[in-house]
Amino acid sequence: MSKKQVMAEIIRHTSLSDGIFDMTLKAEEIAKEAKAGQFISVYLNNKSKILPRPISICGIDKEAGTLRIVYRTVGDGTKELSDYKEGETVKILGPLGNGFTQKDKKAILIGGGIGIPPMLELMKQLDCEKTAVLGYRDSDMFLKDEFEAVGDVVISTEDGSYGTKGNVIDAIKEQGVEGSIIYACGPTPMLRGIKAYAEEMGIEAQISMEERMACGIGACLVCVCKSKDVDSHSHVHNKRVCKDGPVFDAREVEL
Repeated sequence: MSKKQVMAEIIRHTSLSDGIFDMTLKAEEIAKEAKAGQFISVYLNNKSKILPRPISICGIDKEAGTLRIVYRTVGDGTKELSDYKEGETVKILGPLGNGFTQKDKKAILIGGGIGIPPMLELMKQLDCEKTAVLGYRDSDMFLKDEFEAVGDVVISTEDGSYGTKGNVIDAIKEQGVEGSIIYACGPTPMLRGIKAYAEEMGIEAQISMEERMACGIGACLVCVCKSKDVDSHSHVHNKRVCKDGPVFDAREVEL
């Protein structure tokens, strides 16, 4: 799979909730190759900000030649991105990383926080019995309706304002969610809990890791995580999240 660098037109750009933005980009060459779980690097038009922003792919429309990203404003770069208008162009590189390996098994899809958007395309693509378990801070539940349109959904909120009070594992246990494989994306503490739960239940778990990145193509080693096996590139117990991931078998990495 070859990555492409293109100038992508912003087809649609809206705010989903406080600090969460939804952007659709015309990028036919990248959309043609993209898989659920991969990401793109977005280069800002402000040339003083050299490094791109890695953003997970939320939606892929190969027929229309578009990609959808849903992102949170966390710094100056994403704040600038949130000001871009429909009709403007932005340089992107992708598709990057490895996506989820889809299997015909009863699936539990888990997303936490800004790890929720990349699970939506997978939820749409999987042709099997599936339940999405989504973890939010509160009742501001972006993308919830879109998940419910394509499968069963279970919710946890940190403040208990909706669904199970607690985290995604609390929701799985309280609401009796069962499956033969887990696909997950979210913050490291959540993934650590999912890894332990999968081991306890004896089921496979594919986890998409969130790490700070610089180059996005595996050259700089900024985004390494600790791995069970020795990496052939660095010759130590490391994996590059951008190149070897972001999706890993949970048994391959130490969290």
